[in-house]
Amino acid sequence: MTVPVFLAADLSGSELVLDGPEGRHAASVRRLREGERVDLTDGAGTMAECVVREVLKDALRLDVLARHEVPAPRPRLVVVQGLPKGDRGELAVEMMTEAGVDVIVPWAASRSITQWKGERAAKALGRWRSTAREAGKQARRFHLPEVAEPATTARVEALLAGAALGLVLHEEAAEPLSRVALPAGGDIVVVVGPEGGVSEDELARFEAAKAVPVLLGPTVLRTSTAGVAAAAVLLARSGRW
Repeated sequence: MTVPVFLAADLSGSELVLDGPEGRHAASVRRLREGERVDLTDGAGTMAECVVREVLKDALRLDVLARHEVPAPRPRLVVVQGLPKGDRGELAVEMMTEAGVDVIVPWAASRSITQWKGERAAKALGRWRSTAREAGKQARRFHLPEVAEPATTARVEALLAGAALGLVLHEEAAEPLSRVALPAGGDIVVVVGPEGGVSEDELARFEAAKAVPVLLGPTVLRTSTAGVAAAAVLLARSGRW
């Protein structure tokens, strides 16, 4: 069986106690027992291989077998996700996290039906971040993806201008995503529009920020699946897969 992964802020020392919500899940839900293997990570590249020494009430006492620093993958993949309807945003975040996307940026596009404002924005962002955290543990990621603050179109322009390669998924693009030359390092930023797509004005602004419009394929994908499909192409072509 795959060794389960749990998050822990402090991984120093030869003995660790996994408590709080993570320890409760490990002891009460996963029902881990003495002698079983677990891996702990801080989500920023440090991981500790552990074995359960003792099961406490809603916690585990662990012996550390080895500790590693896992290098961050390169090139870094950033997906700007136009806000989808309903809970499709969390679905997109879950799939992109499992695939290996490094940064997910919620984008309030002009054609987004859903708009994050006030208290609703904080709750929605919290759900995206919680989804990324849980999906990252399930996928055994030792670098959890960053779910950034919601971005305006001007912020997306800046991300594209500073990227090693900026791409915009667009149904009328002439260049296939599978043929675009990729950088060896830096950030690859991919913009995924909402259900209504990227507007002409947004496309013009992104092209002015040196982004390349690209065609993902002959079929039309939902906004919630386009990001993970594009990520799969780029991760395979970059050698990360």
